Amino acid sequence: MDRRRSSRTLVRARLDGTDPFIEMETLMKRPLVALLAALALPAVGALPTAVAHDDPPGRPTTYVLDGDDGGSRFEGIGTDQRRGTFYVSEVTGGEIHRGTANRAHTSEWLAGDGADGRFTARGITTDRRGNVYVAGGPNGIGPDGRDNGRPDVWVYSRSGQLLAALQVPGDNAFLNDVWIGPDGAAYVTNSNAPQIFRVVREHGSWTVELWVDATGTIPTVQGPGQFNLGGIVTSPDRSALIVAQGNLGRLWRLDLQERSVTQVDTGGVDLVGADGLVLRGNRLTVVRNFPRVVTTLRLSADGSDARLLSEQATDPERVLTTAKVLNGRILYVDSKFDEAVATPPYEVVTDPFVR
Repeated sequence: MDRRRSSRTLVRARLDGTDPFIEMETLMKRPLVALLAALALPAVGALPTAVAHDDPPGRPTTYVLDGDDGGSRFEGIGTDQRRGTFYVSEVTGGEIHRGTANRAHTSEWLAGDGADGRFTARGITTDRRGNVYVAGGPNGIGPDGRDNGRPDVWVYSRSGQLLAALQVPGDNAFLNDVWIGPDGAAYVTNSNAPQIFRVVREHGSWTVELWVDATGTIPTVQGPGQFNLGGIVTSPDRSALIVAQGNLGRLWRLDLQERSVTQVDTGGVDLVGADGLVLRGNRLTVVRNFPRVVTTLRLSADGSDARLLSEQATDPERVLTTAKVLNGRILYVDSKFDEAVATPPYEVVTDPFVR
């Protein structure tokens, strides 16, 4: 299978199906009194959840994920603001889990272990239609380090229908995180090389192309545990993409019009371990995994420079990877990357900080 074509479509676009979770929109519109009354009713097997002082009553601060018997690790999270749902990717097996803002327990939404050619999953996001984009990490790399013929990225409708399973060009792709740009296309980072791929539906077909290759501009380090490009967001003025480079602790700005690449001036702040990025207004939250720190920066409108606002230590028993905003709160994924054999509980949390 030739992976060096500029784009490749393995699955043609299909029409969206209906989503049984869309009824959550109706539930969320009920009066608050009715919602609180429903929550007050006893539920068999309900999971107890703590409520922080700054969290609205009735919303969990911890969301429980189902794992495999042999241990599970998780990494990416995507949120659908319109429907109040979130999706979490499982590294071990490639399952996709789905939950809602008002329920403490999630459920497996998409099977893994080879379903649609997916054996692992990393970054995940949604677009305005509720379509779900999944980045496959090293899914397309075989044990010998070469192309194994598997897809690198998938697109699903909100009902779970497979719309596309795509291979990126080249043979050195570890697709880490994915973000929807202002143009509606999905942009995906490559942790093995200084590259950004672009996924788009045009003329009825889904395609993926190499959008930027910053070789010679972004220095990369190869080797076990060396993850280069990871988290990705849009600058406040939507003129550029801001990308984290965790192993070197840098941020990079990629101009959406010119496709030029420059380093973000962060004033020398330590960002080693930068993984997930969350932008709210001009505040950029940087989730730093193994350092166990969340760093908050004030980002300029065009994303060219950033200044430190705060640093907050996270729970030493957790390794947080990625985060996203849902209904005004940031949800953080506890990856279990620090455990040789991961054990429950598997969780997404809203308050992972040391007090």
